[in-house]
Amino acid sequence: MTTVDLYNLNPILQVMGAGLAFALLPLIWWVWRHRHAPSGRRLQALTVLTLFLTFDLILFGAFTRLTDSGLGCPDWPGCYGSATPMGAQQHIDAAQSAMPTGPVTHGKAWIEMVHRYLATGVGVLILILSVMTWRLRRKNPAHAVSSWWPTFTLLWVCMQGAFGALTVTMKLFPAIVTLHLLFGIGLLALLAAQAVRYEGWQSRLVPSGWRKGLWLAYALLWLQIALGGWVSTNYAVLACTGFPSCNGSWLPTLDWQGFALWRDLGHTVHGEVLPFVALTTIHFVHRSAAWMVLAALVAVAWGLRRVPSMQKLAHAVWALAALQLATGLSNVVLDWPLVAAVLHTGGASALVLVLTWALCISRSDSVSSSGPVVRERSSFDSRPAA
Repeated sequence: MTTVDLYNLNPILQVMGAGLAFALLPLIWWVWRHRHAPSGRRLQALTVLTLFLTFDLILFGAFTRLTDSGLGCPDWPGCYGSATPMGAQQHIDAAQSAMPTGPVTHGKAWIEMVHRYLATGVGVLILILSVMTWRLRRKNPAHAVSSWWPTFTLLWVCMQGAFGALTVTMKLFPAIVTLHLLFGIGLLALLAAQAVRYEGWQSRLVPSGWRKGLWLAYALLWLQIALGGWVSTNYAVLACTGFPSCNGSWLPTLDWQGFALWRDLGHTVHGEVLPFVALTTIHFVHRSAAWMVLAALVAVAWGLRRVPSMQKLAHAVWALAALQLATGLSNVVLDWPLVAAVLHTGGASALVLVLTWALCISRSDSVSSSGPVVRERSSFDSRPAA
């Protein structure tokens, strides 16, 4: 097999063009659907549209990772120096012949490149969002969203693209792949925070104790997502068989080498093969922490349910927590089915979205968590004030 340059920028314009093509269809729909809407409403709609497509991108990224397609094209940003796998057919044929079930096949190459096109398309939408927000802010300084929000989001998505490149060029280095996942879900949170800031989403008063609980649940959720990403990127999903025990034991033998952050995939920091017990430890820690996070989510949703304007969000948290429990168990007892694994990532992303939304539309009131709750009316609420 011939060597491949890890970075080959020759096809970068064609790849960017493909990303633009992916962005055109939702952009055309957005322009037509909101052609008569005020500028602020149009920007809100574009933000929500970008949020939706970012969520889809996270799901497709999970699909790419779970089908072992992350190295379907071993260089960046193209595929063997071409903008599509069609131009790299000879190289892919050679790699697939040498290793039929290896990281490079025609199917995996297409999955990886479609993921890159989608990511570029989302980047195009965020660039447009940033430019339009700056223009509107210049005309209307009182606009609800600061121009720095989409600008920071644009910088964030550029960093996400850099981690995407490093994921390939550093051969699925676990720390890089996990950071790539966290940055992707972080992008979702940033877009959600901007969508909330537009007119119509006013603050709901929440007892201060429950709002602190909401922040705690949010922090624990991020920790659990990081642990889950570490399980996935180290291929430790099946290292703990059986439930509720792990490999027939309630407390398996633990080896913490798996939590060394700066090491190659499947190896220790000293370059030795990572022992299976280290993979078991990674899985067991994630599984154990899941119960704590689940309890926190159920408790905070129960508290938010007492706030009339937060009941739908509370129900969404309960539903998503149940989905995470079901898909997490399915990954173990059904030997990691692809659908359940993708849904597990999607459920975690949706929980971040819901909790981010809840935090952004709420603020603490001056009473204790056991006292009455006062609600501020939203401009979307047509019911008469009490």
